[in-house]
Amino acid sequence: MADAKVIPFDDDRSRARRRPARAEGEAAAVRALPGPQQAPGESGKPGGPEGGSEAPEAPRSPGASGGSGPGTGVGAEPGRGASGGSGWERRLASGLAFLRRRVTGEYEVDEFGYDEELTDQVLMSLLRPLYEKYFRVEVKGVENIPAKGGALIVANHSGTLPLDGLMMQVAVHDHHPAGRHLRLLAADLVFVLPVVNELARKAGHTLACAEDAERLLRAGEIVGVMPEGFKGIGKPFGERYKLQRFGRGGFVSTALRAGVPIVPCSIVGAEEIYPMLGNAKTLARVLGFPYFPLTPTFPWLGPLGALPLPTKWTIQFGEPIETDSYAPEAAEDPMLMFNLTDQVREQIQHTLYKLLVQRRSVFF
Repeated sequence: MADAKVIPFDDDRSRARRRPARAEGEAAAVRALPGPQQAPGESGKPGGPEGGSEAPEAPRSPGASGGSGPGTGVGAEPGRGASGGSGWERRLASGLAFLRRRVTGEYEVDEFGYDEELTDQVLMSLLRPLYEKYFRVEVKGVENIPAKGGALIVANHSGTLPLDGLMMQVAVHDHHPAGRHLRLLAADLVFVLPVVNELARKAGHTLACAEDAERLLRAGEIVGVMPEGFKGIGKPFGERYKLQRFGRGGFVSTALRAGVPIVPCSIVGAEEIYPMLGNAKTLARVLGFPYFPLTPTFPWLGPLGALPLPTKWTIQFGEPIETDSYAPEAAEDPMLMFNLTDQVREQIQHTLYKLLVQRRSVFF
């Protein structure tokens, strides 16, 4: 595989937005992002706090937190689920209706390729056992994420493989009172890997560039970014929970332009799932990877070595840092960006240390 170019999030240059290629004959509709005045929940969740009802969508799966009310089965059609019949019959009917929509293409994706129905009913259901049973994630401070409007969640990055971003996505999806969805920004490498590329697009991930991030934020979406990038996820085990450089503050500039709050997020537990003891740099260059990890189990045990250790995780969302009081030209002030970047970084680092002191052990 050719070397994957990593585009730093703090690069503010305009670039052409990459869009997923649609298969020939696929009939799925492409929906536009909501406008700045429209809350993200208004186009999707029946009965949600935002009270949106313009474009009915399939409700979330029964396993999702807060997913109550009529028609909570997988892929329930409007008018179904509230009628008589046993629970399994309703679930079967809902599942068949979901499959029919997938086959006929009667579902929507947005202009970034995000498929909310597939994410709610399938992708989150696949990640939830890993989240609840394997890593036993404990979530704190989720109420700090706004119920309406855009916000930028900034988190530490670790773990050799980017499972921390996926677990953060489940945490927001399942535990936020308003049922918000997290749109993650990812590096180029994600979008050149077969299968991973398509799944990432369907799950709402998009290229980590300022243009796409600002567009999502102005549309009222919750956007997640991990400014450490490969420096954080590929750092040696001996440097665990020590934050790497946060770039040049590009995420702060984007938040200032969009006028949205910055929510610091600290993740404890991901550092130990793949203890990275070494890096086979030559092999990494040959394969086009930013690093090739050597852990106590990988590659020595083959595919079995790719199984992460069952550590106990804590994800804490901190107090939001408001940006709407700054003038539009503040995004061009390098000193302000430096100060806000340092404030976010210090808040995340301080919370990491606090959570590490509080936890009983790595696995319990």
